[in-house]
Amino acid sequence: MRSNCSVYVDAGYLLASAATRATGTSLRNGIHVNFAELVASVIQQAELSCGLPVLRVHWYDAAKNAVPDAQQERIGELPRVKLRLGRFGVDGQQKGVDLRIGLDLVAHARNGASDVYFLVSGDDDLTEAVEEAQLHGVQVVVLAVPSPDGRPHAVSRHLLRAADDIELLDPEAIDASVVRITRPEPIPATTAPSPESSPAAAAGGAPVASGVRAASPSPIELAQRPRPTAPAPAPSAVVAYSTTTGGQPQISASHAEPDEHLEAIDAVVTKVLESVRKSATPEALAELARAKPSIPRDIDRALLVDLSSALNTLDLSDPVRFRLRDRFWELLER
Repeated sequence: MRSNCSVYVDAGYLLASAATRATGTSLRNGIHVNFAELVASVIQQAELSCGLPVLRVHWYDAAKNAVPDAQQERIGELPRVKLRLGRFGVDGQQKGVDLRIGLDLVAHARNGASDVYFLVSGDDDLTEAVEEAQLHGVQVVVLAVPSPDGRPHAVSRHLLRAADDIELLDPEAIDASVVRITRPEPIPATTAPSPESSPAAAAGGAPVASGVRAASPSPIELAQRPRPTAPAPAPSAVVAYSTTTGGQPQISASHAEPDEHLEAIDAVVTKVLESVRKSATPEALAELARAKPSIPRDIDRALLVDLSSALNTLDLSDPVRFRLRDRFWELLER
């Protein structure tokens, strides 16, 4: 049988890491991807690395009810690409993606489908699958997305130790096929001030002709005007809910300041909001504001992934999660 290699792409890792490289956040909606160019560059790098032709690229992603959307259908139609889909669970997390990668990797190694296997992922959960595949006499090489400083982005140390080698994907190829979405800023319309917008009209009086000084209100008129009401006191608890958490909205107690993670939280939220504002339409931004306190699943996932990376932990505590979502709304409304 002719020797060849195979490529296994964890789309969640590839696109989130590429988005982080392009925009500073893992939010996939903030980037535009030329998938044909991206897949072609991965195939070319794999073939140059091992000197063997690529048999097939296995593309793993999640979809609602495991039914491909329009974009995923186009990816599956690319030459030598096999689309493999997991699904989204009730908590908004991917289900079955890592399992499919691991099962395919081990089954193909057992059947001698290829001699070298390139894994585009950084997930710690794939470590045991890599080791099991190696028992069948194959090589497993991790292809990682390079961070801006030239290091492998978000690759588990366990996976690094288990793999036969690690290589960085071509940064120029990634930068050429993955770009930030930037919508042009709307140009504000310039209109002449209306009589109703004059200072006198705003104060409740009649419009004043040019060059005529308005008469001062009498003490009786001042007494009859409604007094401004004091602002309502801020609530002691904040609704912290997202479509990712599922269940009923949760109320988190107010967080004491200063928060030890506030600087990292603010940095993450600022980057995500910057990406959202640059990529979303005005209608989408208005819909986001109306959906409060529910944070869309993709945005919430980006917030959690980016903060986990910033704090170098996979287990964010509930108070930290609540504080992260609180700050999202606080900074959005500024």
